[in-house]
Amino acid sequence: MEIIIPSRRTFQLRPYEDQPLQRGEIRGRTLCTLISQGTEIGWANGDAFPVRPGYAAVFEVEEVGEGVTGVTRGERRFAMGYHRSSQTHAAEHTLPLPDGMAPDTAVIARLMGVSMTTLMTTKARPGDRVVITGAGPVGFLAAHLFQICGYRVTVVDPDAVRREQLARSGISDTRSAMPLDDPDLAGRVALVVDCSGHEGAVLEGCRIIRRMGEVVLVGVPWRKHTDLTAYDVLNAVFFNHVTLRSGWEWELPMHARSFLWEELLEGYNNAPHSIFSGLSRALDWLAEDKIPLHGLVHHAKPDDPATLYGDIMARHIVEPFIVLDWSQTADR
Repeated sequence: MEIIIPSRRTFQLRPYEDQPLQRGEIRGRTLCTLISQGTEIGWANGDAFPVRPGYAAVFEVEEVGEGVTGVTRGERRFAMGYHRSSQTHAAEHTLPLPDGMAPDTAVIARLMGVSMTTLMTTKARPGDRVVITGAGPVGFLAAHLFQICGYRVTVVDPDAVRREQLARSGISDTRSAMPLDDPDLAGRVALVVDCSGHEGAVLEGCRIIRRMGEVVLVGVPWRKHTDLTAYDVLNAVFFNHVTLRSGWEWELPMHARSFLWEELLEGYNNAPHSIFSGLSRALDWLAEDKIPLHGLVHHAKPDDPATLYGDIMARHIVEPFIVLDWSQTADR
């Protein structure tokens, strides 16, 4: 069974058929998947259907295709997969779970990867001040990523529940509004990571940043929130000498590929960082309990997606992370 969005704001559970396993692929039963609330609701509010949603999955390997090495049946692996009862992926696009890691913890690594690209590409350095705007799931994790790496982190979000969740998790400096008048921050922030998709937050980020600082757009602007004009943002960018750039997570290659004469025509990138090196580091940090998740994960069954996604849209679920448990779903 799999979750599908056949039309606007419609969520169904339907059967599907697995295709024959191809060379280099592995397949297994899904243990859990992670919902990306903003992205999946954005898809449901769009106009291109059907959509097969899904962001991350952990599965137990049952079949190993020809040419696959280093993968054994029975092991648990992480992948960027659909909400469905089985997973089929190229083995190179999966990662083994660290020993003893719970599947519902491992899937959180996918959302860490959204802002991991900014962490790996920013000019800001440990010890610099970083402001995160928006404390939803991505912003929550971004705050912890930068704190782990030694940055001084401030998070701005008007939602008191989100701020309280961050405070309990160890992020001490949370604000309900951008601290434009705080002399310790105004003109001293090296990096603003906008995880809200709100144009007002972006403008305020451009106003608090230090000269030549970066404002990175990680959050998706799904809709217009204010009557601000492009002039407002351009004026702040110009006079504050702001580097305003996309936070596109796919800026990095999927995998780093070294220069080899024998494989020259197949391409190389010699990249020091990649999407999967970031995901691997995220799994390690989760395994080391560097991101407190107690009380922040909502567990649900996939059998009634209409009710579940309705609760998400109505903001009835207070936990930032929503994990679907497929371990008892036998049908495929």
